[in-house]
Amino acid sequence: MPVITLPDGSKRQFDQPVTAYDVAADIGPGLAKAALAARMNGDLIDLSRIIEDDVSLALVTAKDDDALALIRHDCAHVLAEAVLELYPETQVTIGPSIENGFYYDFYRETPFSEQDLAAIETRMHEIVDRDEAITREVWTRDEAVAFYQKNNEPFKVELVDAIPADETVTFYRQGNFIDLCRGPHAPSTKKIGHAFKLMTVAGAYWRGDSKNPMLQRIYGTAFFTDKDLSAYLTMLEEAEKRDHRKLGKALELFHIQEEATGSVFWHPKGWTMYRVIESYMRRRLDQAQYKEVKTPQLIDRTLWEKSGHWDKFRENMFTAESEGDRILALKPMNCPGHVQIYRQGITSYRDLPLRMAEFGSCHRNEPSGALHGIMRVRAFTQDDAHIFCTEDQIDSEGRAFCDLLLDIYRDFGFDEVRVKFSDRPPVRAGDDATWDRAEAALQSATKAANLETTLNPGEGAFYGPKLEFVLRDAIGRDWQCGTLQVDFVLPERLDAEYVAEDGSRKRPVMLHRAILGSMERWIGILIEQYAGRMPPWLAPVQLVVAPITDAAKSYAAEVRERAAAMGFRVEFDGRNEKISYKVREHSVAKVPFIIAVGEREMAERTIALRRLGDNGQEILPMDEALATLAKEITPPDMKTS
Repeated sequence: MPVITLPDGSKRQFDQPVTAYDVAADIGPGLAKAALAARMNGDLIDLSRIIEDDVSLALVTAKDDDALALIRHDCAHVLAEAVLELYPETQVTIGPSIENGFYYDFYRETPFSEQDLAAIETRMHEIVDRDEAITREVWTRDEAVAFYQKNNEPFKVELVDAIPADETVTFYRQGNFIDLCRGPHAPSTKKIGHAFKLMTVAGAYWRGDSKNPMLQRIYGTAFFTDKDLSAYLTMLEEAEKRDHRKLGKALELFHIQEEATGSVFWHPKGWTMYRVIESYMRRRLDQAQYKEVKTPQLIDRTLWEKSGHWDKFRENMFTAESEGDRILALKPMNCPGHVQIYRQGITSYRDLPLRMAEFGSCHRNEPSGALHGIMRVRAFTQDDAHIFCTEDQIDSEGRAFCDLLLDIYRDFGFDEVRVKFSDRPPVRAGDDATWDRAEAALQSATKAANLETTLNPGEGAFYGPKLEFVLRDAIGRDWQCGTLQVDFVLPERLDAEYVAEDGSRKRPVMLHRAILGSMERWIGILIEQYAGRMPPWLAPVQLVVAPITDAAKSYAAEVRERAAAMGFRVEFDGRNEKISYKVREHSVAKVPFIIAVGEREMAERTIALRRLGDNGQEILPMDEALATLAKEITPPDMKTS
């Protein structure tokens, strides 16, 4: 009879098979009421699942990390049930939970409208109030196919056919609705609550293939409380205001057009910001003793085949034919090129660690539907680097990198950073023994850096495990930017070696690392983080000097020249417009500082200083004002105190 081991180590023995719900009820009625699902030996299961053997069991309630995704998946099923009740001619396909909610894909001749979404959402609330039991059923494959063929649902037939032969075919039933699904689900629709909302409807090809029929995807979101839902919707409203695409155009930073899909046209102001960030990063890399290199854009496919990237990334690589039927590929990443530089000459153990950095221009043939402003592009620049070191140096190099990364994030205004540990993916290069070594080495480096991590199972790179650094922005959104990867595979594949202290030849370890991720995406994140109002050291134009009258133009020009000589990015606005108009226009353009001067300021050698966001102004001596502002525009790494 089963013995159940609970998370606190205590055990409960039962005289007959039990369900997870029975275990919850045995612990207490409060837990039985709050429980949504359970984790049995680490796997998420329904509360109704029968337990016959000795297992470890953890009950899942709304307080657990698993719970929200579970409820959102329940919501997807309730959405499908509501659609079929209102529009019975519709065919259902798939409906998973996603990061911020859920969706369900439908096949229907008539597109859904905003009015339809309102009606569907109302019906969903009714289904929740019905408190319909959600039950799991096991069917044979033949039963499942026959069921869907009878109902003329070819999409579901295809899904059944795709289920591996050794996998159980399961359905979930609620009321009159039944759906092919692995589960698990909460025990009833009432558990979902009412803190959900349908968001949008969009087109989506069946199975993501443009050759397949177009489906209609209804997106929604769900939370456990109305307060959390309201906070999320408020965040979305704020995110809309901060959209880097709108601000990029309004602030004249960049644009994107169809003739160069997935590539950025940087305007003078945007390119100024780009160069400021690049210069900052170069100074930080120089201080950390990195050596900057530059590798070719086009590299023969044979190198990509040796590295393993050709098999893994071929469909996302741009290629070109050369003489003699040679196939060249625009590099999607910089790693193999850095190994080629490393291999020139003989490297001694005394030369390690070797930190090789590159602002590498890369190209990836991302699907057009995945492109998003400058956040997701086809042509981008990585702040890439590879550290070649011995195994004994992994801890110290990992710690130094993590310290550098976190310090750089702080300089840009990001103090809240989470770290995910991504272990071996299902498809990977290298044997299990190599991966055991690599994962153990990365875990050791993580401890050396005093970092707390959460497991991100199966999401490592194909050549090694990685740390993913996720920062949180001003409105609570998470952005995965930096990475650190331990790689024993590429040095072996590309024949990199060093001469050890005993004279033998050994393979170096290759640490792949990035901090910003890509320059384009990082700038998009910064624009949204600050809603276009950049910190003074990052602002494309830091200061505008505007004369109030024509008589003060010569003094205004002097102020502008003095500021430029001190290193300000300064503009002169001598237009024949009222000073209130100029101040308003430059405030809309997010210029941090505006200096206005009239005849009185000219006579007294003062200036009237307006700071972005402040309604008032300060009258200050010119030299004192510029000296004060010069400290405020100094990049964080160049401040003396």
